[in-house]
Amino acid sequence: MSMRTQYCGLTTEVLLGQTVSLCGWVHRRRDHGGVIFIDLRDREGLVQVVCDPDRAEVFKNAEAVRNEFCLRITGVVRLRPEGTGNSNLKSGKIEVLAHDLEVLNPSVTPPFQLDDDNLSETTRLTHRVLDLRRPQMQNNLRLRYKVTMEVRKFLDANGFIDIETPMLTKSTPEGARDYLVPSRVNAGQFFALPQSPQLFKQLLMVANFDRYYQIVKCFRDEDLRADRQPEFTQIDCETSFMSEQEIRDMFEDMIRLVFKNALDIDLPNPFPVMDFATAMALYGSDKPDMRVKLAFTDLTAVMKDVDFKVFAGAANMDNGRVVGLRVPGGGAMPRSEIDAYTQFVAIYGAKGLAYIKVNEKAKGRDGLQSPIVKNLHDAALAQILEQTGAEDGDLIFFGADKAKVVNDAIGALRVKIGHSEFGKKVGLFDDTWRPLWVVDFPMFEYDEDGDRWNALHHPFTSPKDGHEDFIETDPGKAIAKAYDMVLNGWELGGGSIRIHRADVQSKVFRALKIDAEEAQLKFGFLLDALQYGAPPHGGLAFGLDRIVTMMCGAESIRDVIAFPKTQRAQCLLTQAPSAVDEKQLKELHIRLRLPEAKVV
Repeated sequence: MSMRTQYCGLTTEVLLGQTVSLCGWVHRRRDHGGVIFIDLRDREGLVQVVCDPDRAEVFKNAEAVRNEFCLRITGVVRLRPEGTGNSNLKSGKIEVLAHDLEVLNPSVTPPFQLDDDNLSETTRLTHRVLDLRRPQMQNNLRLRYKVTMEVRKFLDANGFIDIETPMLTKSTPEGARDYLVPSRVNAGQFFALPQSPQLFKQLLMVANFDRYYQIVKCFRDEDLRADRQPEFTQIDCETSFMSEQEIRDMFEDMIRLVFKNALDIDLPNPFPVMDFATAMALYGSDKPDMRVKLAFTDLTAVMKDVDFKVFAGAANMDNGRVVGLRVPGGGAMPRSEIDAYTQFVAIYGAKGLAYIKVNEKAKGRDGLQSPIVKNLHDAALAQILEQTGAEDGDLIFFGADKAKVVNDAIGALRVKIGHSEFGKKVGLFDDTWRPLWVVDFPMFEYDEDGDRWNALHHPFTSPKDGHEDFIETDPGKAIAKAYDMVLNGWELGGGSIRIHRADVQSKVFRALKIDAEEAQLKFGFLLDALQYGAPPHGGLAFGLDRIVTMMCGAESIRDVIAFPKTQRAQCLLTQAPSAVDEKQLKELHIRLRLPEAKVV
């Protein structure tokens, strides 16, 4: 008989009376009145093994095994005694009576029980190999595999070709910070690890590969959050001779198919579409969580002549904004919760959080409860109530500051309230899958500190028809053929139609204050290629880690990556990054300049 004839978790009543060989790890060992039970675990799940004292050698070996010993067991499949089945297991109706038990490898005492749900992330990442044995992590990574297989099948059926692009490439410091790789052969020069294959996939379109894809590692040396890693995986795609609508339709179909085949979830058909300006006006975010049934009311014009300086100042400043967020039923919210929300918005730069409780709307000013009511004239109060649609028992929160601060703070507050126990109790949250296309992004955003325009997505995004002239004359008006797919408040992926004409690309570089010499130095290979009849082309990239995180309901993308980094960009398992010896540095022509130790 071969070493293994069956997976533990797939051993069922179909095999009754048959002899099977199983290999796996001891999940738990229990001694019940002279009979030893072993829950044997492999990637497919658990099976109960019975070690009877009638088989002395088997029983003796079973007495010595402990958790996480690696075993091979040969035995006969039989029904469990009546009333002892486990409906949570595929193997729950049967057990295996062990005829032979071989310890393939013992284990030291594990640092934690694998079914302990209260492990710290530091413990899990330090002992990642054991953490990955846990059923939850096994399921997460298998779902990741299933997603990538569904993506590959879809793209293959639609004529896409998988092409690898370089991992060692040229540094282009216009985007996030690059990871640099020193060259030993070319002293003093550096490669960069790719932040995305953007330029190479455009070059592949010029080279007539027509439809390209790659499931590829990308690298960004940036500050980390729950949904960020220094290395992450993109589903990267590019097409030629397709319109923006055709590209969106195709990849919407792909995501719908992936969710259906991987999780049996039916996403809407078609996805709703919202332009960037509307998303920012109503939700303060370009990736709004549409499950939350709250929206902004813009009150900037209403507040220009009120006595309350916080509101009037914001309403009259350049790029200032005043918004109201009506919370239906929010009047019942305790003061402690309102105070907690005031602290919460401070994270996003808000200096405070004004509010009005609507007790009796019909009474006008006298029916409103708030410290700020006395500083708002009757006409402003009437407009607030009318425009927000507030009713008795509602609460209105206000944000007033520069538009970015208001959008960030009140946008986050909107989501926080919607996801809260209060929000769910009063029906402000729709617990379902709510996808959305956000389109018509600005091409540029203004950097006040640097006194310059920056590309909102990247500098290779095409302007919408009729917007090319704005690139140099009025960059703030230029709208891009750019689109993001959003799901439940997360950006799943984004892309654009690319610039395929060298003269338009040069215009964008000039708008970004990249002169012809600098453009040729950094992007000459692209500009040169565009002159050889480059086709109209466009594409997008999906964040594989994010998609799987959402599907799993995990709190962090670290739960769907086999060996992730911490928020300090460290691997606790291998202790990377680490120091290297002087010989290696010398070969790379590098001398370290370490920060000086502070003298206390």
